[in-house]
Amino acid sequence: MDEFELIRRFVDPVARATRNEAVRLGPGDDGAIQSVPAGYELVFSIDTMVAGVHFPNAYPGHCLATRALGAAVSDLAAMGADPVCFTLSLTLPHSDEAFLSSFFQSLSDRAQALGVALAGGDVTAGPLSVSVQAHGQVPAGAAITRGGAKPDQLVVVSGTLGDAAGALDMLDRDRPNEYQGALLARYHRPEPRLALGQRLRSMATAAVDVSDGLLADLGHLLVASGCGATIDASAVPCSDALLRCAGQGAGVLALTGGDDYELCFTLPEVQWSDELSETVPLTVIGRTQPAPGLDVVNRPPGLNRAMTGYDHFGGGRE
Repeated sequence: MDEFELIRRFVDPVARATRNEAVRLGPGDDGAIQSVPAGYELVFSIDTMVAGVHFPNAYPGHCLATRALGAAVSDLAAMGADPVCFTLSLTLPHSDEAFLSSFFQSLSDRAQALGVALAGGDVTAGPLSVSVQAHGQVPAGAAITRGGAKPDQLVVVSGTLGDAAGALDMLDRDRPNEYQGALLARYHRPEPRLALGQRLRSMATAAVDVSDGLLADLGHLLVASGCGATIDASAVPCSDALLRCAGQGAGVLALTGGDDYELCFTLPEVQWSDELSETVPLTVIGRTQPAPGLDVVNRPPGLNRAMTGYDHFGGGRE
C-alpha cells in the first residue's frame, strides 16, 4: 500500500478514537492546532526509538506502540503535566500490513488509556524507528523541573527499579515463567506515573523519570539543581521478580538499569507522609547535600564507580 492508503487505513482511525477537544485541528493538514487554556503552560517532549538500539529488530508491533507511547508520556509525568495529545513519526522498511495493524490498534488502545489524542505526524520509508512527541499542560509556573532541588531534602523513587533492564536477556523467550513474564511486562509496557506527577506539583522541588538508570538520571537532576546527594543502595527498591531472576545482580540493575520510567524526585522532609504512597509505592533512598556529586553507600557487589547508566554515544551501559 502507498503512504496515503496507510494513513487512511491506520492513522486516521486512531485520531478519531482518541479525539480531544483541546486539539482544534488534527491529522490531515500541514500542522495540528492545540488550544491551551488561560493560566496554563504547554509542556512538550520528544522520544525516538530505533530498531536494534532501543528495541529488538524483530520486535512485535503492539509492543513497540505501547513502549514508545509510554516512554514519551512519562516525560510529562516527571514534570507534573496533564497529558493532552501526541504526534507520531514512524519510519518503516516496508508496509507490512500485519505489523501496522498490530501497532496502530495497540497505539489506539494505549492512547485512550493514557488520555492522549493523536494530533498528527508522518510516515516514511527507511530503517524501523518511531518518534513520539507528547504534549501536556500545567498551571502556569507549576511544572516540576530538574533544577529545583535544595540541600537537605529527601530523595524519593516510585515503584521498583531494574525490572526492564532485567528483562533484556529474556526478550526472545516464547514461554517465560511468571517472574520473567513480570519483568518483560515492565519492558514492553511502561506505566507513566501521571497521577503521582500531578500530585507532586505543589510538593516536589525537582523530578526526573528513570529512563537511563537511577544513577544517571539522578545525576542529571543534581547537576541541574547545583547540589549533590547521598543515597543508600540497599534502600533502592527491587521487585521480587528481579530478585528471583537476577539474584545478587539485582542491586546493580536497580541502580544502573534504564527503561523503568519510574519517578525520582526531591522533597522537603516536611512534605513527606505515608499518604503519598496510596497510589504507587514510594521509597526514600537518600538525602540531598550542598557539595556536588552523588555518593552511594552500601554499594552492591559488582557495582564499580565508573557505572552510571545508559549513554547513547558511550557504548551503552558504563
